Amino acid sequence: MGTARRGRGLSGATPLLLAWSGGKDAAWTLHVLRQRDDLAVLGLLTTVTRESQRVSMQGIRRSVLHAQARAAGLPLIEAMIPAQCSNADYEAAMASALADAASRWPGLRTMAFGDLFLEDIRAYRVENLARVGWEVATPLFGRDTASLARDMIAGGLRAQLCCVDTRQLDADFAGRAFDTTLLAALPAGVDPCGENGEFHTCVSAGPMFDAPLSLVQGGTELRDGRFAFTDYVPSA
Repeated sequence: MGTARRGRGLSGATPLLLAWSGGKDAAWTLHVLRQRDDLAVLGLLTTVTRESQRVSMQGIRRSVLHAQARAAGLPLIEAMIPAQCSNADYEAAMASALADAASRWPGLRTMAFGDLFLEDIRAYRVENLARVGWEVATPLFGRDTASLARDMIAGGLRAQLCCVDTRQLDADFAGRAFDTTLLAALPAGVDPCGENGEFHTCVSAGPMFDAPLSLVQGGTELRDGRFAFTDYVPSA
């Protein structure tokens, strides 16, 4: 059994559902969680924008999302949200998805996120999930992001920048590999992990996957006058 399957179904382990964006932080969170014998990730949950059929924020196609879930060896729950999504829409979609997960896996009441240092976002998640009887785990929270980024790369994670906020980072960074060359090129003030929303990534390989994904890079387009999205599709 490969690395990606280690840690599931362990007797006495606390079951977890992992918020899966398709990006590096979620992927590395999965890897970190699987190193622990007291925790077991049972499935992934992703919010998908209904109109575009892509992962919200990252803009990753569902075909890539499904390939990632297969490579991780985990079932995927998709929470569908509208393009113009209010907090109420998001919370209703999450509540429904969590109810489905709890029905599928009795005893599951904890959801893990790849949050790194934004206290307000973490507090919102804790408050929101507490309303429906769930707890939140953030195993990467508080890590130094420069060190964490280097650990990801050294650990075999491979990802490409799929979304760049051009108000914080030049659009030319869209489509680039998340590697040490990229880290060295980031302007001062840009977080090495993009935790302030400077960029988002699409993961194609790493110790959390049974095998690397073969992705074809497409074009880059500017949306909403601000976000440079680079497209990726699974190779035939």
